[in-house]
Amino acid sequence: MDNAQNVTGIYAGLLILRVAVGIVMIAHGYNHIFRGGKIQGTAGWFESLGMKPGILHAWLASLTELGAGAMLIFGLLTPLAAGGVVGVMLVALITNHLKNGFFIFRPGEGYEYVLTLLLTGLAIGGVGAGKWSIDRSIESAWLLGWKGILITAVAGLGGGIALLVVFWRPPAKSTD
Repeated sequence: MDNAQNVTGIYAGLLILRVAVGIVMIAHGYNHIFRGGKIQGTAGWFESLGMKPGILHAWLASLTELGAGAMLIFGLLTPLAAGGVVGVMLVALITNHLKNGFFIFRPGEGYEYVLTLLLTGLAIGGVGAGKWSIDRSIESAWLLGWKGILITAVAGLGGGIALLVVFWRPPAKSTD
């Protein structure tokens, strides 16, 4: 296999990864707004997790999921899009999933799913969108490598931690 085939395979892999994660994030945001209990139900659930005010965080999370998902699909400002994935998943990990253990099939849903998306977001931020992206067409080489992963980490991890510090008030544990 020659180098051109290797490079094409890498670009194809990046496109598949970006689109897959983008679709998952869009579906998640759409579900929060329009399915189940709709945005009000999401707000009530977030409020029960200690994210106050719940309606603000329901909209922030849902719109971040929709926006980051679309940006990933198109490869637009990929480290920022990946940072959106990382931030939302970090908050989900800490507020809801971490206490339930690793496996998703455990009661309350463990953290394997959100951790996988969080780490995938960090990786996408580092490798960039690839040749088949808007980032490539606007020649945004500054979004690649360590700069990209740093942007992703600051936006995602930094944003998620800041949000938790300011807004998260975990409910008191029952002493029954």
